[in-house]
Amino acid sequence: MLAPGLDTLRLTLHVLAASVWVGGQIVMVGLVGPARGLGPTAPKALANAFARLAWPAYAVLVITGFWNLSTFRWASQSGAWKAVLIAKIVVVAAAGAGALFHARATSRAGLAVWGSVGGLASVASLVMGILLAG
Repeated sequence: MLAPGLDTLRLTLHVLAASVWVGGQIVMVGLVGPARGLGPTAPKALANAFARLAWPAYAVLVITGFWNLSTFRWASQSGAWKAVLIAKIVVVAAAGAGALFHARATSRAGLAVWGSVGGLASVASLVMGILLAG
Protein backbone atom coordinates (compact mmCIF):
# COMPACT_ATOMS: atom_id res chain seq x y z
CA MET A 1 0.00 0.00 0.00
CA LEU A 2 1.28 3.44 -0.87
CA ALA A 3 1.56 6.10 1.75
CA PRO A 4 -1.21 8.74 1.64
CA GLY A 5 1.32 11.34 0.47
CA LEU A 6 2.24 9.23 -2.56
CA ASP A 7 -1.41 8.55 -3.30
CA THR A 8 -2.04 12.28 -3.31
CA LEU A 9 0.94 12.91 -5.57
CA ARG A 10 -0.06 10.15 -7.99
CA LEU A 11 -3.67 11.27 -8.27
CA THR A 12 -2.78 14.97 -8.47
CA LEU A 13 -0.34 14.36 -11.33
CA HIS A 14 -2.90 12.20 -13.14
CA VAL A 15 -5.74 14.71 -12.81
CA LEU A 16 -3.49 17.65 -13.69
CA ALA A 17 -2.22 15.86 -16.82
CA ALA A 18 -5.81 14.97 -17.80
CA SER A 19 -6.78 18.62 -17.35
CA VAL A 20 -4.06 19.68 -19.77
CA TRP A 21 -4.63 16.85 -22.31
CA VAL A 22 -8.45 16.78 -22.38
CA GLY A 23 -9.20 20.33 -21.31
CA GLY A 24 -6.60 21.71 -23.66
CA GLN A 25 -8.19 19.94 -26.61
CA ILE A 26 -11.55 21.43 -25.73
CA VAL A 27 -10.01 24.91 -25.44
CA MET A 28 -8.24 24.44 -28.79
CA VAL A 29 -11.59 23.71 -30.48
CA GLY A 30 -12.77 27.13 -29.31
CA LEU A 31 -9.58 28.92 -30.36
CA VAL A 32 -9.10 27.59 -33.90
CA GLY A 33 -11.82 29.78 -35.46
CA PRO A 34 -10.66 33.05 -33.90
CA ALA A 35 -7.02 32.13 -34.62
CA ARG A 36 -7.81 31.94 -38.35
CA GLY A 37 -8.61 35.65 -38.20
CA LEU A 38 -5.03 36.33 -37.10
CA GLY A 39 -3.58 34.88 -40.30
CA PRO A 40 -3.27 31.60 -42.17
CA THR A 41 -0.40 30.29 -40.04
CA ALA A 42 -1.88 31.21 -36.65
CA PRO A 43 -3.87 27.97 -36.08
CA LYS A 44 -0.79 25.84 -36.78
CA ALA A 45 1.38 27.99 -34.49
CA LEU A 46 -1.24 27.67 -31.75
CA ALA A 47 -1.42 23.91 -32.28
CA ASN A 48 2.36 23.59 -32.08
CA ALA A 49 2.43 25.57 -28.84
CA PHE A 50 -0.30 23.36 -27.38
CA ALA A 51 1.53 20.21 -28.47
CA ARG A 52 4.57 21.23 -26.41
CA LEU A 53 2.32 20.99 -23.33
CA ALA A 54 -0.06 18.26 -24.43
CA TRP A 55 2.40 15.48 -25.31
CA PRO A 56 4.26 15.63 -21.99
CA ALA A 57 0.84 15.61 -20.27
CA TYR A 58 -0.13 12.50 -22.27
CA ALA A 59 3.11 10.82 -21.15
CA VAL A 60 2.35 11.71 -17.53
CA LEU A 61 -1.16 10.26 -17.97
CA VAL A 62 0.21 6.97 -19.25
CA ILE A 63 2.87 6.74 -16.53
CA THR A 64 0.50 7.65 -13.69
CA GLY A 65 -2.14 5.38 -15.22
CA PHE A 66 0.20 2.41 -14.84
CA TRP A 67 1.07 3.68 -11.36
CA ASN A 68 -2.67 3.76 -10.57
CA LEU A 69 -2.96 0.16 -11.73
CA SER A 70 -0.19 -0.89 -9.39
CA THR A 71 -2.43 0.07 -6.45
CA PHE A 72 -5.15 -2.46 -7.35
CA ARG A 73 -5.27 -6.23 -7.08
CA TRP A 74 -6.60 -7.62 -10.37
CA ALA A 75 -8.19 -10.67 -8.71
CA SER A 76 -10.25 -8.55 -6.32
CA GLN A 77 -11.86 -6.43 -9.06
CA SER A 78 -15.26 -7.16 -10.60
CA GLY A 79 -15.69 -8.29 -14.17
CA ALA A 80 -17.30 -4.96 -15.06
CA TRP A 81 -14.34 -3.02 -13.60
CA LYS A 82 -11.90 -5.16 -15.58
CA ALA A 83 -13.91 -4.65 -18.79
CA VAL A 84 -13.95 -0.87 -18.34
CA LEU A 85 -10.22 -0.87 -17.60
CA ILE A 86 -9.41 -2.83 -20.76
CA ALA A 87 -11.68 -0.55 -22.80
CA LYS A 88 -10.00 2.49 -21.24
CA ILE A 89 -6.55 1.28 -22.22
CA VAL A 90 -7.74 0.86 -25.82
CA VAL A 91 -9.40 4.29 -25.79
CA VAL A 92 -6.29 5.97 -24.33
CA ALA A 93 -4.25 4.46 -27.18
CA ALA A 94 -6.89 5.68 -29.67
CA ALA A 95 -6.71 9.19 -28.16
CA GLY A 96 -2.96 9.30 -28.62
CA ALA A 97 -3.14 7.86 -32.13
CA GLY A 98 -5.91 10.28 -33.11
CA ALA A 99 -3.92 13.25 -31.83
CA LEU A 100 -0.76 12.05 -33.58
CA PHE A 101 -2.52 11.54 -36.92
CA HIS A 102 -4.28 14.89 -36.50
CA ALA A 103 -0.92 16.60 -36.02
CA ARG A 104 0.42 14.94 -39.18
CA ALA A 105 -2.69 15.44 -41.32
CA THR A 106 -2.24 17.41 -44.53
CA SER A 107 -5.89 17.87 -45.51
CA ARG A 108 -8.82 19.58 -43.85
CA ALA A 109 -10.69 16.28 -43.84
CA GLY A 110 -7.77 14.54 -42.14
CA LEU A 111 -7.53 17.29 -39.56
CA ALA A 112 -11.26 17.03 -38.86
CA VAL A 113 -11.46 13.24 -38.70
CA TRP A 114 -8.33 12.67 -36.61
CA GLY A 115 -9.04 15.63 -34.38
CA SER A 116 -12.49 14.21 -33.70
CA VAL A 117 -11.09 10.74 -33.00
CA GLY A 118 -8.49 12.14 -30.61
CA GLY A 119 -10.90 14.46 -28.84
CA LEU A 120 -13.77 12.00 -28.47
CA ALA A 121 -11.45 9.23 -27.31
CA SER A 122 -9.88 11.60 -24.78
CA VAL A 123 -13.27 12.52 -23.31
CA ALA A 124 -14.33 8.85 -23.30
CA SER A 125 -11.14 7.98 -21.45
CA LEU A 126 -11.89 10.66 -18.86
CA VAL A 127 -15.39 9.24 -18.30
CA MET A 128 -14.01 5.70 -17.98
CA GLY A 129 -11.48 6.91 -15.42
CA ILE A 130 -14.32 8.32 -13.33
CA LEU A 131 -16.17 5.00 -13.60
CA LEU A 132 -13.08 3.11 -12.46
CA ALA A 133 -12.49 5.43 -9.52
CA GLY A 134 -16.06 5.06 -8.27
